[in-house]
Amino acid sequence: MAGDLPFRFRFRVRYGECDAQGVVFNARYADFVDISVNEYIRTLFGNYQNLLDQDLDIQVVSLTMNWKAPAKFDEVLEARIRTGRIGNTSFTLHLEFLRYGDEAFIAGADITYVVIQPSVMGKVTIPDHIRQLLEAGAPGGLISHAGEGS
Repeated sequence: MAGDLPFRFRFRVRYGECDAQGVVFNARYADFVDISVNEYIRTLFGNYQNLLDQDLDIQVVSLTMNWKAPAKFDEVLEARIRTGRIGNTSFTLHLEFLRYGDEAFIAGADITYVVIQPSVMGKVTIPDHIRQLLEAGAPGGLISHAGEGS
C-alpha cells in the first residue's frame, strides 16, 4: 500500500441516502466509493480527462463491501483510500469509511479496476507512468466536501 498516511475524502451524509431505519441504505455505499475514488483519481492524475486524452479509461470489475456500524443523516464520513495490488492490467483500491470526529469504523471496501483503451474497448497493460502514480498514491492528501471546517 502506498505511503504511511492514506488519502482522505470527507463528505456529509444526505437525507436521501438514508433508509426507513434512519441509517445509510447499503446500496448508497457504492455511490460513496465512486465519489471517493473520483477524488482520489483526480488527485493522482490531475483530472479524469487526462486519462481519456491518453485513450485510457478504467472500468470496475469487482467491488466488495463490508459493514461494521451504521452511518446516519448529517454525519460526516471520511473515506481513507490507499492503492492496493497493482497487476498487469488491473489495480485495486482499498477504502475505509470512518465517522469523522470519533473515528468509528463504518465500512470497508475493495474496488478493482481494469485499464482499458476506449477506442477499441479492450483492456491494456497499465502504462508505466500510471503505475508510478498509483504506486506513489496521494499520502496525506485531504479533500473535503463536508463543510466541517477542516
